[in-house]
Amino acid sequence: MARVTVEDCILQVPNRFELVMYAAQRARDISAGAQITLDRDRDKNPVVALREIGENKLDHDQLKDELISGMQKHADIDKPEEVNEMAELEQELAAALAQGGAEAAQPKALPMAEEDEVTE
Repeated sequence: MARVTVEDCILQVPNRFELVMYAAQRARDISAGAQITLDRDRDKNPVVALREIGENKLDHDQLKDELISGMQKHADIDKPEEVNEMAELEQELAAALAQGGAEAAQPKALPMAEEDEVTE
């Protein structure tokens, strides 16, 4: 069983925090089914990841990109309907002004939202 030390890995990744983050990401990748670049020798995934880093078998830029994308959370947020209604009203107003009609240029009232209505 090959031994891996921090000194072996620090030569490749000088920042210990980055080293831990890279090794953790690589161990997750191995758990997800990524190809291992060296013999496992019955080592667990974190040890294999550190050995790969220590032997400079990985592309550090690619590993950094995978780490960043793995930590990002993306949520699609739809625009509120009011924004869409405002845009439509602005377009109508611009069209009416372009035609020169003063009466048509009067802004229309926005419909009230359900939570804005007064209940008795």
